[in-house]
Amino acid sequence: MGEINKRLSGRLKRKNRVRKKVIGTSERPRLCVFRSTSHIYAQVINDQDGRTLAEASTLSPDLKGEIKHGGNVESAQKVGALVAKRALENDIKKVVFDRNGNLYHGRIKALADAARSAGLEF
Repeated sequence: MGEINKRLSGRLKRKNRVRKKVIGTSERPRLCVFRSTSHIYAQVINDQDGRTLAEASTLSPDLKGEIKHGGNVESAQKVGALVAKRALENDIKKVVFDRNGNLYHGRIKALADAARSAGLEF
């Protein structure tokens, strides 16, 4: 049980350290990623207004039939492409990436790369 608490406290320390500098504005909203064991979620957030401008997850109706399991790299790539498509529909081209304290590899990296290749700049 102690190992889980160490990992969680380390992630929360990284999250707080990153969030001091990463702030979403109307010009460059924040692309925030949350990763659980079975799903991945992404939101484009304007922190000044406190509004979510675009969102996608493995539970989205658009992806529900395509994804068998939401906790893998392939589903993260599909979520990244979908959130980028929805952001571009709202005329959002530049974002600030917030990995939410997670390490930048695996599903987080796959989502970021898919969002970049779909047209988002960060």
